[in-house]
Parts: sequence; C-alpha cells; structure tokens
Amino acid sequence: MKNKWAYGLVAVCGVVLAGCTTGGTNSSSNDTATSGDSNAEQVFNVVVSQEMPSADLSLATDTISFSALNNVYEGLYRLDADSTPQPAGAAEAAEVSEDGLTYKIKLREDAKWSNGDPVTAADYVYGWQRTVKPETASEYAYLFSPVKNADAITAGDTDPSELGIKAVGDYELEITLEKATPYFDYLLAFPSFFPQNQKVVEENGDQYASTSDNAVYNGPFVLTGFDGPGTDTEWAYEKNDQYWDKDTVKLQTINVSVVKESSTALNLFQDGQADDVILTGELAQQMANDEAFVSQPEATTSYLELNQRDEDSPFRNENLRKAISYAIDRDALVTSILGDGSIASTGLVPEGMTFSPGDHTDFTEAAGSVISYDQEKAKEYWEKAKEELGIDSLEFDILASDTDSTKKIIEYLQDTIEKTLDGVKVTLSPVPFSVRLDRSNAGDFDTVMGGWGADYADASSFTDLFTTGNSYNRGQWSSEEYDAAVKAAGTTNANDPDKRWEDLVNAEKIIMNEQGVIPVYQKAEAHLRATKVKGVVAHAAGAQYDYKWTSIE
Repeated sequence: MKNKWAYGLVAVCGVVLAGCTTGGTNSSSNDTATSGDSNAEQVFNVVVSQEMPSADLSLATDTISFSALNNVYEGLYRLDADSTPQPAGAAEAAEVSEDGLTYKIKLREDAKWSNGDPVTAADYVYGWQRTVKPETASEYAYLFSPVKNADAITAGDTDPSELGIKAVGDYELEITLEKATPYFDYLLAFPSFFPQNQKVVEENGDQYASTSDNAVYNGPFVLTGFDGPGTDTEWAYEKNDQYWDKDTVKLQTINVSVVKESSTALNLFQDGQADDVILTGELAQQMANDEAFVSQPEATTSYLELNQRDEDSPFRNENLRKAISYAIDRDALVTSILGDGSIASTGLVPEGMTFSPGDHTDFTEAAGSVISYDQEKAKEYWEKAKEELGIDSLEFDILASDTDSTKKIIEYLQDTIEKTLDGVKVTLSPVPFSVRLDRSNAGDFDTVMGGWGADYADASSFTDLFTTGNSYNRGQWSSEEYDAAVKAAGTTNANDPDKRWEDLVNAEKIIMNEQGVIPVYQKAEAHLRATKVKGVVAHAAGAQYDYKWTSIE
C-alpha cells in the first residue's frame, strides 16, 4: 500500500484484509457489475490526489501506481470483493506441499496479453527475475525474500536464473520458497508479482512503461493516455477486449484526473464532471451526511521519519525523538484537521489489520501503546535532549507531499512542535509526490512526513520496513534487537504461529519504545462517490482499488 504503501500507498487501509470495505450507501462489496443498467454509459470519472510515479510493475512503490497496475494487469491470484485471494491468472488454487515450501500452479490457457500474445508461465518467470535482479534496482525486490535465492540474486551473489520459480511447460509453474510464508497467497495477488511480456519489455528498452503505449496489459483494462511518470495529470483505463473474463467487465472507460485541492475536487463532483473524489478536512466534515459520502478505512500508517544517517544527526538522540512525539496531539489532528474518518495511531502497525492466531486479539492491543500527547513529558525529554546534544535550540525541516490535506497536517505539526518545545524552529517543504519519493530515497531530508500502506494483511508488512539496511528505512534507524525479532519471525519461527506472533509484537514494542519512527495517524479516505456507481471494490491492504466489477446504473 500500501504505502503499503511508499505511501502514496501503496498505498495501499485499517480494516482486516478479509473484510474489504467500500462504505456508504452508494456501493458495497456485495454489489456486482451485473447490477448496472445496461443502457447507462459505462464511463467512470475518477479524481486522484497525486500523479502516478511509475507504470512499471518492477519499479512501482506507491498507492496510485499499484491501483493503476492492479486494473490493467493480473497475477496468479486477484483479491475478490472480500479481499480474499482467488485464482485469476491461475486456473485453480495452488497445490502446496506439506512443508509449505513448494507451490505448483496451473495457469489458465485462455489468458492473453492486449496484443494477442498468450500469457504463459515464462512471463511470470521473466517478470519475477526482472524485479529481483540488481540491475533493475527495484525497491520492492525485498518482497520476494520468501522465494528461493531472491535475496542472493538482489545482492548480486546469484544469477537470476536461480530464482525459485520455474516454468513446467507453457501453462504450469513451480515456485520454491526459502521458508514457509503464511501470507504468500496475498503476495501472488500483488502487482509486483504479476507477469511481464519479455518481448515487449526488451523491444522498448529504457522506455518500457514510460508511456501507456510502451507496454502491453493482461488485466480487465488497458492503460491509455499516460504520457509520463510523475508528471502526467490525466490518463485512462479502457476495457481490454483480450481479457479472459471480459464479459464480467462492464465499464468501457475510466478517466483519471489528478486534482490536489479538495475544494476543486468537490466542485468537479457537484458539477457532474467527476464521479469519485477525495475530500479532506473541513470539506469532509461538511459533506459527511451526504448520500454520496464514503469513508474508507485503510491499513495505512502515516508517520514521521527522522534522518539518522549521519553520526552527528541530532535525531539519533532518543530523547529528542520522544520529545517530538509527545508534542503531537493526534486526536486533535484527526478530528479537527483531517475529519475524514482517520484515527490517531497507537503504534506502527495499524488497528484492525491482523489478529493473534489463538484468541484473535488485535495486534495493536497485544503490543500496547506508548504514544500519547503530553506537553510536560515533551518538555522534559527536550531538556534531556538539549543537555545530551549540547544545544539550546534546533531548526529542522519537514519534507512532505504537496496535497491539500498533507500541507494542513505539516502546518499543524509545525505549530504544535514550536509551541511545545522552546527553541525549536520548524520549516516546511511540501513538494510533488514523486519529488518527495526521490528525496526520501536519497536521504535528502531532515524529517519526512510519509507512511506505509500494507501490501498484505500481516504485521510483517510494517515491521520488515525498519530492519537495518531496508531501502524503505529512509531515516536509517537501527536496532540489533529489533532486527533479531523480525528475523526470527521470518525464519526460525515462521512455521510456529504463536512464536511468530510474539516476535512481531516484540519488534513493534522495540521500535515504539525508542520512537525509531513517529506514527501520527491511521489513514482513512473520505470520498464522494456518485450513487450511480456500483461495485467499486476497495482493499484495506494491497493494491487499493479494483474496478473489474464496477458498473454505472
């Protein structure tokens, strides 16, 4: 997302993955495409808040991109309306060995690319190998860690041909894992694991997926009108006549426009120029009783990362991090600033996403919370930090995306931190989403307001991020104890649900006790969605939207 998502997620979500929500009176997960009026024009006009940073399956990292890719491509599985993985490119569910290490999967033989080529096992092998090989520099290569030899290939120590995925004939795959992975079915429904057409990729070279014409698609729709990552503000999805299940797909066209200001989006909706828009702040509160209002919880945590890369960074000081965290009134932020259904974070892992194997305890309850708003504690920790750092003042910048809601959030953070911590001055740098991602990856920030949307409904989607050396650990906080707990969950205790749960809870407690990152809020999205629109499927974790079953009445 996720952002599950780099947040964009990615994005990415706060309900359990097995319970997708679309909310409101105008759509539900039980709506089907066949409910649409066949006489209605099947055109859906959607507004999103950011440009699409990448249309390349191997390079995408954010919510906007993953939602697009989920609609124009298809993997072995697709999440259904209840966010449960179901065979899609696969003809049937995988045959899994007793030890959980081998998956044998038969492909449907009627699947085609939009250029008419058959989708074969070789396309999956090529796509996976392309993503994990170091030359691709995929930030999402780490998701392949459960697959045999993936980490060694990404590190440059093993040839991509040794990846644990083999074509057994044209329409059968055999996947071998390094370790049993309880959530692997969900990964098979995630865009990074989708097939890629080798001929088309190689024909286009460096320009592959740089525009919608420089790729082919195997999903319900094809991408059209996309002129470039990070800059284009309008694109579309057109029904794919080569899609194996095209009779289910009712929409002919989905027009997507980037609008960053809620007020502009609202005007477009009220003028009938948009069917689905995102609202924030006062506008979300004002429209909450409208029949078109939909609040969609997400398994997404928005947080502040503090740059701890340099040895002399003040943010390496735990007391300074705690001072900043205690200065934030998260309840006031979600109520007064956002007003879209978002809730105050209690930790890194979002509420309502994952539950204990025994008594179904919510992860956030098991981990407890050290996050609170306490001005006195904030001041106490600031005094300790000043003494330890040998300073009496501090100036730092908050890097963030330039959406309307995010700008209001960082303005609130600036105000509350400066008022609470005497001698601290905060500057703000709102920039386009793609610029924020680039600067975050390069470490070009003091602090950054970002976040993550779950790629799958498991705490490891969050805890894995902040291990030492992970590319998404952009502030480079590091803890050997934390690394050990996360590693144990993924290796030693991977097949022991209870011990694995304890490892993940312990990892959460370690990073939160140190405020290695500072969680701020758990995201929900407030929408106005026209009541004529039925069957929008929104996933709490993974690629956010699926329009395969959407129709216009």
